[in-house]
This record gives sequence, structure tokens and C-alpha cells, in this order.
Amino acid sequence: MDSCLFCRIIGKEIPARVVYEDEALLAFEDIRPQAPVHILLIPKAHFSSLDGADDARQDVLGRLLLKARDLARERGLDRTGYRVVLNTGPDSGQEVFHIHFHLLGGRKMSWPPG
Repeated sequence: MDSCLFCRIIGKEIPARVVYEDEALLAFEDIRPQAPVHILLIPKAHFSSLDGADDARQDVLGRLLLKARDLARERGLDRTGYRVVLNTGPDSGQEVFHIHFHLLGGRKMSWPPG
């Protein structure tokens, strides 16, 4: 996906403040943070959204969530709470059509979120 922003970040064509990387995942700080901690977690394999994920993506989706938990713990967010958000489709606010989770924390969150 040559035009996908996140694929270009994975390919190191666009710089990002990476906080974690392994063979399947990449996590980096959001350039427009909505909280003191705002990290995006993405799979290196491109698929557009949760709706575009088939059952074969189960492992990587689970790994993304557990890595969000680990990063929250590393930043002490587990003591007060954090939010993990997955937007699917334009009406949800998804702007980049490469599946990604938002890890948000460091401030009190309100409900409903939007």
C-alpha cells in the first residue's frame, strides 16, 4: 500500500517517534495527541479496519491489545486508568484506513467519548 500513511511509517519513509517495534507490530506517539499519553499501535501487515479483518488476524489483534496493556503499564497508566480505542469506518472518526488502536491516558476521560 504505497499511499497508506501507516505503511509508509512502517517502511521508514515517514519519521515517527517509535516506542515499540517487533516483527509484527509498531507503536508510536500520535502527532496530534488527545491526552498526555497518546500512542498508536498498528500491525505491520496492512488491512483497513476491524471490519476488513478476517479470522486469520485474530493473533495480531490480540497482540496489539496486549501490547497496549504493556505500554500503559510502562507509563504507570494502570494505576489510574487508560482507554484503548479502535475506530472503524468514517462515521467513527477513522482517518487512516490501516487498522490501529489508540492508547490514551494521563488524564480523566469522560463518557460518552464523542
